[in-house]
Amino acid sequence: RIPIVADDYADPTKGSGAVKITPAHDFNDFQVGKRAGLASINILDQFARIVNPQQLSHADELDLAKSPEDAAWIQTDWNDENALQEIPAELRGLDRFVARKAIVARAEAEGWLKEIEKTKHVVPHGDRSGVVIEPWLTDQWYVDAHTLAQPALKAVEQGDTVFEPKSYEKIYFEWLRNIEPWCISRQLWWGHRIPAWYGPNGEIYVAETEADAREQAMADYDSEVALTQDEDVLDTWFSSALWPFSTMGWPEKTEDLERFYPTSDLVTAADIIFFWVARMMMMGLHFMDEAPFKRVIINGLVRDEKGQKMSKSKGNVIDPLVIIDELGADPLRFTMAILSG
Repeated sequence: RIPIVADDYADPTKGSGAVKITPAHDFNDFQVGKRAGLASINILDQFARIVNPQQLSHADELDLAKSPEDAAWIQTDWNDENALQEIPAELRGLDRFVARKAIVARAEAEGWLKEIEKTKHVVPHGDRSGVVIEPWLTDQWYVDAHTLAQPALKAVEQGDTVFEPKSYEKIYFEWLRNIEPWCISRQLWWGHRIPAWYGPNGEIYVAETEADAREQAMADYDSEVALTQDEDVLDTWFSSALWPFSTMGWPEKTEDLERFYPTSDLVTAADIIFFWVARMMMMGLHFMDEAPFKRVIINGLVRDEKGQKMSKSKGNVIDPLVIIDELGADPLRFTMAILSG
């Protein structure tokens, strides 16, 4: 049986007014699911394939190091084995796009498909891969961003730090006033490791060093025990948020830190006001009790013909040497000067 719930999120003017809810794979559906008490079940694995429940029953037998494609996703706690057993056998293990077509074909064959209507949706894509992103429930580390945001808001509101042009304060205020808990863990190969270690029974020891973590464990076990550090790394913006003072020798009270913190001006672009500027403000005020800069100067962005920011990773850039060879250096200088005004 499929539960039917009522919620203000559904728009009765669109389609039938009824929508399917997948709490584990959509941000809005997740909120609806919480309000309605629906289970959040990962129907996809980490490779966006339909889950094969047989993997769950043999999870202990799998070598995660040798079989990452089949086993790594099982480490999450967001799976209900009983519910997953209801997945039709012919769909198990299928790629998401292949499974979508198979579901439509089955609905049509069994006579319960009324019609298919094309609709435009806003679908997130990876900015480098261009692949459709599927939200997926996992266990992550979070920071209480709301608490950190309050001093950062106050600093700009009372003029300790100003934006030029002033209009960009709106972006800063909007983001901080509606801030959500900040997920700071990433499953990447490179970065600052999460400073957390796990004990034999799953205890978590958060510490500056492994030696400090071992001291905490000794208090619990009265003997040396094996500790395993969390394999995740910190969000790069978390590390970058520490930049104004961590590069000056912090947490030591160095001469450089005393001389250069805070700095006068930060020159940056509007697209990272919330990623970097706001987070430097939060971290600076939290750890140093003072905003990291007095003035934030926002430059314009050079964009391509589609309005997208030019980026080396996207490849949508123009080689200035080619322009110089074709038109000369002065026209290029003049154009850049006008665009930056």
